[in-house]
This record gives sequence, structure tokens and C-alpha cells, in this order.
Amino acid sequence: MTLDPTGRPLAVPQQDTPIQTPVWSSPVRRTNLSTVVWASIGIVVAALALLLVLVYLSTFLGPGAVLVCLLLALVPLTLVVLAVRWIDRWEPEPRPALWFAFLWGAGVSIVTALVFDLGVQIVVATSGVARPAGDFTAAVIQAPLVEESAKGFGILLLFWVIRGQFNGPIDGVVYAAMIAAGFAFSENIQYFGVAMLDGGIADLGVTFLLRGVISPFAHVLFTACTGLAIGFAARRASGSSYLGAVFIGLAAAVLLHAVWNGAFFLLTDDASLVGYYFLVQVPMFLGAILVMVMLRRKEEALTVQRLSDYAAVGWFTPAEVAMLATPRGRRQARAWAHGQPQARRLAMNRFITDATRLASVRQRLVSAQLRPSRRSGAAAEPGPTPDQVEEARLLGLLMDDRAQVIG
Repeated sequence: MTLDPTGRPLAVPQQDTPIQTPVWSSPVRRTNLSTVVWASIGIVVAALALLLVLVYLSTFLGPGAVLVCLLLALVPLTLVVLAVRWIDRWEPEPRPALWFAFLWGAGVSIVTALVFDLGVQIVVATSGVARPAGDFTAAVIQAPLVEESAKGFGILLLFWVIRGQFNGPIDGVVYAAMIAAGFAFSENIQYFGVAMLDGGIADLGVTFLLRGVISPFAHVLFTACTGLAIGFAARRASGSSYLGAVFIGLAAAVLLHAVWNGAFFLLTDDASLVGYYFLVQVPMFLGAILVMVMLRRKEEALTVQRLSDYAAVGWFTPAEVAMLATPRGRRQARAWAHGQPQARRLAMNRFITDATRLASVRQRLVSAQLRPSRRSGAAAEPGPTPDQVEEARLLGLLMDDRAQVIG
């Protein structure tokens, strides 16, 4: 195995999509300062938006009712978060990004929907046309368009800010699910509170059963369409070509949301609603689970394939690829690290996580190489691409991780 002057393995270029040879002139940074600043600003702004929502709800529900309904809303939120943790096990997303996603859904998306609805009410009032109660247009057209656009923009923000860690469709679904969970959390507080004020404990119990037990994943299924589209685009698209995928995913999210809301207008009796739920929503939910399982398996296979590229030129041994890229290898590695000092345990977790992200970056490099150039014969852009820079950064981190694991 050839070493560079710093003692690290030297990547040997291949004919197709060569692996870049990074040069370490300074210590490799694990976090980017600008990303930390933007993340902090985003979390603070989104948290303030959630506080504004809670204050707004307290004005007509009362602080006591808001507290009770908030505790009830934690039940479906917990179910969704547990599902997200299961989906996110292979390559865990940064905790600050997940917090931002939740706060964006619970705060900014809700505020956006409320402000838009207020604007519509003002326009209707000034026009002299009375807005009918239970307006079909508002529920089936306005709400899906505004709410899914607001939630989808949150996913897009994460895509822009943490592009290097937004690696594929599972990442998109994870962020979409957290945003949708936040939105449903705030919305459930409102629905539970209104039901309690209008019909007492009986109505509250029915509403909790419908929203908290039977359909806690409704918003997640809608917004997951947008997240899935952005995730696929993150792996394959370049430049601004991902915008087409974003609109396709958003259109699917709006359509599913509209169908869900429309069912409560068109199916007036309980038997029809129950039939619709078991014939449409339950199969859709089971299909979503099947899709996630298939995506997880594909992601595992992709990790093995791409880390093997690096093993072929000496960055990893075959045993390390098996340890880093297979569920069994990871379990054995973590079991070994469990009996080691904390610093070594943390280094092993970073070793696994950084290797998985490296495989995703490698996949983007391969996809970019396979795409035909739009400008045939155009001169290559000077300097490394962002993915090549990220590849070099991750390789440097992995060598540090390995050194700490070995001790």
C-alpha cells in the first residue's frame, strides 16, 4: 500500500470516476463554522415561531387547556419520533438538524398557514362575500397547498444548508417526517383544545382517538413525498436540476393531503369513513413501510459497493468494509467498543457514521461522472467540486477515527 508524505494511504486514480487524493495542509474540521451559525439561527427563529403559536393557542383555549392538550399531543409525536429513529439507524442525521426540522414544522409552518388563512379571511371580508362554514375549498385546496409548501420549504432549507450530509432518499424522509411531526404536534393541540371546549371530555376522547391513535402518521405520509423527491435529487441531480423533482414530490404531497381532507367532506357517514380508512389509508401506510425497508436494503448494498471502491486502492481493508458497511459487522464493532473507554466508543461510532457518509458522497461523484455533460466540449471547471472537497474531508476524518479506535 502506497503512503503519502503524511503517512496516510495514497488513493490510486482509476479510469472511471477516480478517487481523489486529498492533501492535508491543516487539521481536518469536523464541523463547519458557517453551518453551526446558520443552524443556531435557524433553531432560535423556529423556536420563537413555536412559542408564538403556543401564545396564540392560549388566547382562545386558555393556558390550562393548552397544557393538557400539549401532553396529549406528545403521544402521537412519540410514535412518529420512534419510527424516525428506526428509519434513521443506518446513517443518523445530526441532532441539531432534526431539532430544526421539528421546530420548523411546529412553529414556522403553522405560522405560515395561520397568516395565509388570515389573509384569505381579510380578502373575503372586504369583498363582502360570506365565507361558508367548513369551506371545502379551504380544506381541500388551500390547506394542502399552503401547509405542504411550508413544510417542503423547510426540507429544502436543510438541503441547502447541510448539502454535504443530505445524502439520499432516506435522509429526505427523515427530515420530512420530523417536520410533519412538528406540524401535527401543534395542530393536534388546537384540535384537541377545540374539541374539549366544544364537547367536553367525550369529544376530546374521539378526536384523540382519530388523530392521535388511528392516524398519527397522516402528515408524515404527505410530506414524505416531498422529502423522498429531494432525497433522490440529492443523490442524482446537479446544479438547479433538482427543482423539477421538488415540484413532483410537492405535487404528490398536496394530492395525498387533499384526498385525505376531501374524504371528510365527501364521506359523511361513519361507515364510509371507516371503509375509506382501511381500504385506502392502511394499504398506503403499509406500502410506505415496504418502501422504507427496500430503501434501507439498497442503502446498505450501496455502502458496501462504494466503500469497496476505496478498499480497492488501499484506504480500507476488506475486513473494515465488512465492519463498516454491514449490519452484522456494525453490531460486532459496537459490541467490541462497548467494553472500551468512552473515547474509543465514540471514535468507533464516528468511524461508522463517517464511512457511511463517504459512501454517499462517492455515489454522487459516480452519478455525476455518468451523467452526460450539457455543454459538450466545454472546458472542465478549475479546482475540485464540492463533493470532491467533502470526500477529502471525510477521508481525513476517517483516518483520525481509525487512529483513535486503534488507540
